[in-house]
Amino acid sequence: MTGNTPETPLSLADALAAGTIVLDGGMSNQLESAGHDLSDELWSARLLAERPEAITEAHLAYFEAGADVAITASYQATFEGFGKRGIGRERAAELIGLSVELAREAARRARAARPLWVAASVGPYWAMLADGSEYRGRYGLTVDELERFHRPRMEVLAAAGPDVLALETVPDADEATALLRAVHGLGVPAWLSYTVAGDRTRAGQPLEEAFAPAADVDEVIAVGVNCCAPEDVDAAVETAARVTGKPVVVYPNSGETWDAEARAWSGRSTFTPEQVEGWRSAGARLIGGCCRVGPEAITSIARTLTV
Repeated sequence: MTGNTPETPLSLADALAAGTIVLDGGMSNQLESAGHDLSDELWSARLLAERPEAITEAHLAYFEAGADVAITASYQATFEGFGKRGIGRERAAELIGLSVELAREAARRARAARPLWVAASVGPYWAMLADGSEYRGRYGLTVDELERFHRPRMEVLAAAGPDVLALETVPDADEATALLRAVHGLGVPAWLSYTVAGDRTRAGQPLEEAFAPAADVDEVIAVGVNCCAPEDVDAAVETAARVTGKPVVVYPNSGETWDAEARAWSGRSTFTPEQVEGWRSAGARLIGGCCRVGPEAITSIARTLTV
C-alpha cells in the first residue's frame, strides 16, 4: 500500500523524483508535551502496549502540521527490549506491527488532499541497550551478529506494510552494512540515515566512506543524516548526494543539547527555515526534524518548501 488514499497511489520513490517531501518531527517530544512519561527503557515503544491512541494522536498532529511522512514509534521496539519486560515474541511482534497500523490510522484521520506515507522506524542496536551510550557504535558485535539482531523485526515491520523502512540514527558504518544486508529481499524500500558529529559518523568513520555502500543497494531510495545538530547537515547533504547519487534525507535535532546526567535539554534551538532552503538546494528531498522539533517547526518547514 502506498500513500493514504486509493486515488493517490504514488510511491515515495516516485514522489522524491518529482520534488521535496516533508517528514515529521520528534515523536518523543510530542508525546511528552501531551503529558506522557517516557522515562521507561522502552521509551515511546512502551505506549504501543499501554496507550496506542496517544501514538496515533502524535502522528496526526504532525500530519495536520504539514508532514507528508510519519515515522513509526518502533525505534526502540525490539524483541529483546520487550522480552526484558516479560513480553513474549508473539506479542512483541504484534506490537511492532501495530506501530505501522497506528501511523496508517493517523493518515486516514488526517483526510489530507495530498499523499501521506508511513516510514517504519528501525533504530540502531544501542537503542535497545537503553544504557545512555549516546550513539557511540562500536558494540563489539560483528556485522553478521548485527544483521541477525535487526532482520527479525525488520521482517515484522515489512509485513505490516509500510511505504519505506527508516534505517535511522545509525552511529556506525559497520551497523549500516548489517542493515543494508538485512533489507535485501523484504520487498520494501528503505532510507539509510546516520547520526553524525561534524563530517564523521559517531563511531568516527568519514561520511564519504560511510555513505558509499548504499550507492549500489537498489532497495535504498534515500541516504542522509538525522539526530544531529542542524549545523552538521550542510556538508553531509553534499557528501551524501555526491557519493551515492540518491535523494538525500535530513532530519536534525533542534540544536539544543542533551544533558545525560540531568536528563534535560539545555541551550536554544538553532533550526531555521533558511537552513532548510540550503539543504534542498544541496540535494535534500526528504526534510523534517528529530528530537525537540515539534509540529510548529514542521509547519514552518512545509511552508518554506512550498515557496
